Amino acid sequence: MKLEISASLNYRLPEPVDLMLQIEAADGHGQRVLDASLDLGKPDLLARVPTANGICDPIWLREEGHLRVAYRATVAVDRPAVDLAGLAAIPLHRLPAEAVPYLNESRYCPSNKFHAFVERRFGEHEGGVKIARMRDWIESRFTYVPGTSTSETGALDSFVERRGVCRDYAHVMIALARAAHIPARMASAYALGVAPQDFHAVAEVYLAGDWHPVDATGMARADAMARICIGRDAADVAFLTAYREIELIGQSVEVKEG
Repeated sequence: MKLEISASLNYRLPEPVDLMLQIEAADGHGQRVLDASLDLGKPDLLARVPTANGICDPIWLREEGHLRVAYRATVAVDRPAVDLAGLAAIPLHRLPAEAVPYLNESRYCPSNKFHAFVERRFGEHEGGVKIARMRDWIESRFTYVPGTSTSETGALDSFVERRGVCRDYAHVMIALARAAHIPARMASAYALGVAPQDFHAVAEVYLAGDWHPVDATGMARADAMARICIGRDAADVAFLTAYREIELIGQSVEVKEG
């Protein structure tokens, strides 16, 4: 599938500020960037920061006055939509080094607090079947409500409230998977079918020797999304991180089938 992607950001910066930007679709790992353009204006400083995972290259900016960003890309996605139920979990002692850190708790995903619930609710299942049941449980019991969570909301908060947006659904999915000793991480993505259209967040789980996207909101398919970057949770994959206060003027995301 080919995706046509566009994104724009417009922020007022009351004073000079350092920013980290992560909005470019990754090239590789089930997708190919066929064409792309990124207009950042003329920032005081611009530098790329290659990551160890090789999936995304965040951009450091230093800017003042205004931040205006325009991004466009055409991405061919050749990642199949896999039936999770047919995927086996990898024994812990056979996990590759890259997957092991994603077994552990992180800022927004206190997975150790979910062990008892996971064992009681999903203990009879294994591997991909367990992940699929977790995904379906979240989708059927949570309500997608923009504006009900903040940058401080974690998986435990969302689990109690049973509502949130894509990042909250992903955090709960990640916490449940890690509590079941299945590596899980967060991916930011551009995806068809997301309403309202915005930067999207999904979980990715390590099963059968590879990473597989899992969208507990039910809005996006694995074969219709273009990954931007990956990390332990939302702290690692935010599309824009500002190290001082900034003011949103406007932003938009559009994803169409090409």
